[in-house]
Amino acid sequence: MKALTDKQIEEKLKDFEGWDYHDGALHTIFEFENFKEAFSAMTRIAFEAERLQHHPEWSNVYNSLEIYLTTHDADGVTEKDFELANIIDTLIG
Repeated sequence: MKALTDKQIEEKLKDFEGWDYHDGALHTIFEFENFKEAFSAMTRIAFEAERLQHHPEWSNVYNSLEIYLTTHDADGVTEKDFELANIIDTLIG
């Protein structure tokens, strides 16, 4: 899979509310009502990430979930990252 150019990434990001391009990756932060809700979202995302064989870099502190998506094999952001971002948005709503 080939990495997208910065211009391609910025253009595609117009369809993704709450996501930006930061440190060479797609990036977002979600805030939940509590830790249980955040962890629940992470579990749902984990099943989809495993299905795609494409795993996010993420961190969770209490009710906050920060996600970075990049394709290490391509050394940049690819269509696969946007596919996972779309799935995440659908799961979290």
